[in-house]
Amino acid sequence: MKLIEICVFSKDVEALANFYCNILSVECKGDSNFMELSFENIKFTIFSNEGMENMVPNSMKNSGSGNFAISIEVNDVDLEYERLKTMDIEFIKLPATHPWGTRSMWFRDIDGNIVNFVTVV
Repeated sequence: MKLIEICVFSKDVEALANFYCNILSVECKGDSNFMELSFENIKFTIFSNEGMENMVPNSMKNSGSGNFAISIEVNDVDLEYERLKTMDIEFIKLPATHPWGTRSMWFRDIDGNIVNFVTVV
């Protein structure tokens, strides 16, 4: 088995894609219904709630935002924190070193999902 894609759903695909493109410095391709962000080994896509509902009626029933956490390894959590704190971002855990050998910080994307930037120490 090989994980090839993670797709999140959003009411505002363009806004969420722009958020991730800005914080991750990656390219986004798509439109207001579907966006794909460029990564080396996996696709990260954002699909509109409306588009999903049109494809599979009732598939979005009881779905919502703020339901996932994504972890992204970065070279230096502290450097990323300094860069990101100039943006309008809600930090929920400031950079901290953990006994299991990582340093991380958490913040929310604009849909309320948790983004974990982590560095192996």
